[in-house]
Formats: sequence, C-alpha cells, structure tokens
Amino acid sequence: MNQFDVILWDVDGTLLDFLAAEKAAIQSLFKEFGLGECSDEMLSRYSEINREYWRKLERGEMERSQILVKRFEDFFRGEGLDTSLGKAFNEAYQVRLGDTIVFCDDSKDLVASLRGKVRQYVVSNGTVVAQTKKLDRSGFDKLMDGVFLSEELGYEKPAKEFFDLVFREIHAPEKDRILIVGDSLTSDIAGGNRAGIRTCWYNPGAQVNDTGAKVDYEIRNLQEIREII
Repeated sequence: MNQFDVILWDVDGTLLDFLAAEKAAIQSLFKEFGLGECSDEMLSRYSEINREYWRKLERGEMERSQILVKRFEDFFRGEGLDTSLGKAFNEAYQVRLGDTIVFCDDSKDLVASLRGKVRQYVVSNGTVVAQTKKLDRSGFDKLMDGVFLSEELGYEKPAKEFFDLVFREIHAPEKDRILIVGDSLTSDIAGGNRAGIRTCWYNPGAQVNDTGAKVDYEIRNLQEIREII
C-alpha cells in the first residue's frame, strides 16, 4: 500500500527545466525585438531580478500584473535598453516560454508510471498562458488528474488559501496522505507547511535550506519519489 494517495507537482524547476526554457525564450525574443544578443551574463542578471520579483509575489507585496512587466523594465534599464518595451516583451515571452520543453530526470516517464497508483495534480504559480502551452506540449495535461494555476485560483503558493481551494476541488484525503513536490523552499515547501501536508524538496543542486521551511523529504533526482510514495 502506498504511503501517499495524492502528489501535488510543481512545474517550473521540478517537472520541467525552467532555466532552459527561459534562456531559449529570452535569447530568441532579443533578436526579434532588435535588442542584439542576450549573453549568459545578462541572462544571469535577469534571473536574479526575476527571482526577487517572484519572492515579492509569494509574500503578497506586489500584484502579478506588476511583476511580470516590471522585471523586464528593471532588466532593460540595467542593460541600457528601452524600458518601454517591457510590456510587449513580457506578452511575447509568456507565449514563447512554452516552446522549449526539457524534462527533469525523465519526469514524463515518472508521472506516466505513477498513473493509477496515486492521484497527481499540477500546482503552479506560472501564468495561465505559459503553463497551458507547456503542459500541452509536454503531455502533462493528459497525464495529470488536474491542474491548478494560481492565476486562476486568485491565490499564490505558499498561501494557505491556494491549497484550501485545491483540497476542496480534489476531495482531498487525510492531509498526511498528500505530498507536495517542488524545488522552491519559499513557494512549494513553505506552502506545504502552511497547508499541513508533507513536503518533498527537489534539490538537485544540493542547496542549503536557510529559510526555516520544514522539509520532510529531500531528493536530488525525481526518480527517488518512487521510494517515498
């Protein structure tokens, strides 16, 4: 008998390699917008700006519509580029993000092999436009038992309200039978803590947990999930 009945999967950085998709999207759009070449160093600077804005979203300090545009405005400003392009660039970026699909640790085969053994759901803070395309192109939309996106629910992970809505929709079992798997301590793991469910931190880079979030399981490879459930 399985230890868990339900797995809540994060997408970006967990099931799918977000950095690969981010790099491909931004570099191709730089050319389309006539901004020249976006170097790896520039991408690194953007990624740090982006991470900080998403943390603000998780903490409820800014609205989603603000951060999506402002991150690019700040990035362009720092690189000496036209900040007025921020809104149009973001709109194109949301669509382009779904063009590059790179599975982490054969995640598609893993999810497919778990069908019928546990119920599996996507829980993501990504935008509806980007995630819908990613899930369709990756095939996860057909493998999952359901998809929950914060933009549609009106709450962001790690808010307890996000998980309350998910639990209501899936007719959740006892909370000790639910596991959330994700790469973000501040979103997935902290959210799992607030929701009262067990957590699995996907930490392939062996980062240090200095957030205070309680991790029940820590894995370097997604295939280790088989031993946990």
